[in-house]
Amino acid sequence: MLEHGGNLAQAATKFGIPLENWLDLSTGINPVGYPVPAIPAQIWQRLPMDDDGLLDAARNYYSCQHIMATAGSQAALQVLPTLRKPCVVAVLDPMYKEHAHAWRSHGHEVRTFTGLQDEAALNSADVVLLCNPNNPSAAKFDPTDLLDLHTMLQKRGGWLIVDEAFVDCTPQQSIGQFTHLDGLFVLRSLGKFFGLAGLRVGFLLAQQAHLNQVQQVIGPWSISGASRYITKFALADIAWQQTTRARLKTDSQCLATLLQTYGLNPDNGTMLFQLVYTPHFEKLHQHLAEHGIWVRLFKELGALRFGLPPEHGWQKLEGALKKLPF
Repeated sequence: MLEHGGNLAQAATKFGIPLENWLDLSTGINPVGYPVPAIPAQIWQRLPMDDDGLLDAARNYYSCQHIMATAGSQAALQVLPTLRKPCVVAVLDPMYKEHAHAWRSHGHEVRTFTGLQDEAALNSADVVLLCNPNNPSAAKFDPTDLLDLHTMLQKRGGWLIVDEAFVDCTPQQSIGQFTHLDGLFVLRSLGKFFGLAGLRVGFLLAQQAHLNQVQQVIGPWSISGASRYITKFALADIAWQQTTRARLKTDSQCLATLLQTYGLNPDNGTMLFQLVYTPHFEKLHQHLAEHGIWVRLFKELGALRFGLPPEHGWQKLEGALKKLPF
């Protein structure tokens, strides 16, 4: 199993601090999630129904023609490698590691590239896979450049797969509306922007023929009726989405300013996290953990990722930053 943020129980055990006393900034999840509506009792007593209006709400929200719901985007990314014979897959580096792991596990040759300027890697690949915005580097790719890359790949039967888990804050950057094109796949998640990671709801946008293939692998009832019910409300609540984008923009700027105040200059960020490169990354991670603050450590990058604190967490974070040992 690969390491991810949110592994708070391990931190509580290691540092001897009760779970309830931690400030968890390790996941990049909106700390003020969508307010969950009351769930009708009958939903618990019947199997999930495909005609409950969820996919209509999703097609509208994601501006796409064809879509399927999965148990988080994780479920979809694990199936996609089974739809092709072993081939060469170019994966952005650094990036969410589950993608490369899934393709490698199914016998594909995984190579890395650092950006769209890496023509040698892109020209030799059958599948190109990236996150936009990227996690953890927060690198952003222009939709026009991505569509040009897709056109190049499609001409030789290749695929472009874009993980847009963090794009809800800036929906104009999405290429979901073009996923009716052959060989273009987009992964979306309800976990980050909507703050509903516990629902385990994601979506795959692609041509219907490919969605049918994925559905055959995943099988029926991929997400619960309760998750479907809540997701339908969240995707249709435009007022909440607009208010949330404005709040996240402000809070992200406040987080960047706070880190800068104490000599930690974010290299890049999204509205949901800031990435800090520092030669003191291990010492800083240890210091924050000793104060009950859990951030994501990327040893291979020499960096820490800070998610947004909830309202009660800002003072705790600043208190720890005031006591930095360097």
